[in-house]
Order: sequence, then structure tokens, then C-alpha cells
Amino acid sequence: MIPINEETIINAFEKVSKHVVNIASVRMVTDQLFRVFPVEGVGSGIIIDNQGHILTNYHVVDHARRLKVTLNDGKTFSAKVIGTDKLTDLAVLQIENRDNNSAFDFITSIELGNSDSLRVGQIVIAIGNPFGLTGGPTVTTGIISSLNRNIEFEEGILELVQTDAAINPGNSGGPLVNTNGEVIAINTAKIPYAHGIGFAVPVNTAKTILQELIQYGKVNRPWLGVSTINITNRIARYYRLPTNEGALVVKVEEYSPAADAGIRPGDIIEEIDEKRIEEITELSSRIKKKKAKENTLLSINRYGRRFNISVTLENQP
Repeated sequence: MIPINEETIINAFEKVSKHVVNIASVRMVTDQLFRVFPVEGVGSGIIIDNQGHILTNYHVVDHARRLKVTLNDGKTFSAKVIGTDKLTDLAVLQIENRDNNSAFDFITSIELGNSDSLRVGQIVIAIGNPFGLTGGPTVTTGIISSLNRNIEFEEGILELVQTDAAINPGNSGGPLVNTNGEVIAINTAKIPYAHGIGFAVPVNTAKTILQELIQYGKVNRPWLGVSTINITNRIARYYRLPTNEGALVVKVEEYSPAADAGIRPGDIIEEIDEKRIEEITELSSRIKKKKAKENTLLSINRYGRRFNISVTLENQP
């Protein structure tokens, strides 16, 4: 039982629900006999301004041929993808308003909160359209179970908010809000092995890339070009590594800044800009805070020989 006055939840829901939309997608897939046929998908999104821009998950719109957005009042519009970012699983759509009138003048800018101030145990509300059910968005409540959950995907590592509020298929892209009705994260149902827990992308992650997605269609990120793993005591013993700390380089991308600087598989990155690396997430998080064309000093341990390498970062291809 959530120890909170129900009016608080009702008020937060009513404040945000008019911004929440249903997103229906159609994508073409090929079966084992090379026959092509359409597959429908559903998700949620958040109207973020009166220009019809909608924030949602990347996986909701990935490879979609057609997108239809249904507003809270039942009106439907076609939409187009403005920008995507696979790494953070975020995307921005825009309503295609055929009447050339602003259909969103009645919507004020939604209030985006500060996910850096979140606390474990804080009450949160998930709003979305699970399973594409008609009748407007639904609401579930819960608490923040954990913060900065490092979940590894093929595209990289995401730091997510973990909650026990029910997040079902179709909720993806909808808002996770606090009791003041501020959006503090964007729900994702991307993790197939999660049972009884949900995950959401912190809103501060979205705020840092929103304007780039709208203006450029993508995010320009600094890129080093290495794949690394954490060094554990077991790995250090098995491979007879000279240290049990740092990030072990297992792959160097061709023509990457790391390759140009002479970094090799088997190298151990012990420091970045004279700061020790204890977890590989520290390497990626510090790279993210830099800019392309910026020089970065790496301390390398190569079979026991330590030396420094200056790397000029580039935009991620």
C-alpha cells in the first residue's frame, strides 16, 4: 500500500496525462521464406511542446514505415521521426498536422523534473498505454527501487532508474513522474528478463540530447573506439595480467581514434586524464562528458609497461 493521499496521485496524473499519447507503428519484416509482411507495434510518448514534438523510446519507432499518434482526446495524426539515439533508447517524433494549424496550442510545455535529485524509496507514477488499450492512458504507482542501474546492451551501457511500478509492453516511451507531476524518467519495457521490476531512462539523460535530436536528427558524441571489460581477480589470474584494476581492451575499432593512437587489444587503461579507472563505466561516462576533437590522456599498462597516450576523440560514426 502506497502511503500517500490519493488526491496527490490523481492531481499528478491529470497534470501529465494530456501530454501522453499512444503510438501505433507498422514495420515490414521478412520470414524464413523471404516473404515480406507488415507487423504492428504499440508504444507511448510524451508531447513536449506545442510544435507537436513527441519524446519516446527508440525501440518503439525503430524501422517503422508508418506511425500514427492518438492524443488523449482521441484525435489521431500521422507522425514522422525527427531524431533517434539508439544508445539511450530515445527518439523524437513530430506530428504531421495536415490542417497547418497548431493543434497543440492548448498544451503548455510539460514540466521536466531533475532525475539527479531522485532518492530510493521515492513514490513514482508510471503513465502509458499498455498493450495499446483504448480509452486513454493508464496509471500505475510504485517506488524507486534503485538508481544508476548499469544495464548493458549491444549498443552500450545505460544507467537506468529501477522501479516496482508496473511497466508493460505499450508503456514504453511514456513518462515516469513524481508526486508533483514532474517527468523524472521515460519508461522502457525493453528488458525481456525483468519480472516484477521496471526500468526507465532518467529525464536528465533526455534533456541533454533533446535539442540535438530535434535540430540534427542524431546525437554527436565523442568516440574513442574501444570495447573493454572489467578486470576481476579471476580474469587477472587466468590471463596473468599485470594488474587487477582498470579496463581491459578486448577490441579496437579500425580507423578509430584509439587505433590511430596505437592502442591494442590486451592493453589495460588504468587512468583517464590522471583519474583512476576502477569500473569500465567510469571510462565511458568520462568520455561522454568530453567533446569531439578534444584531447584525452590515457594511462596504459601493456604487459607491465606503463606509459601515457594522448588520444584525439572524434564524433561517433
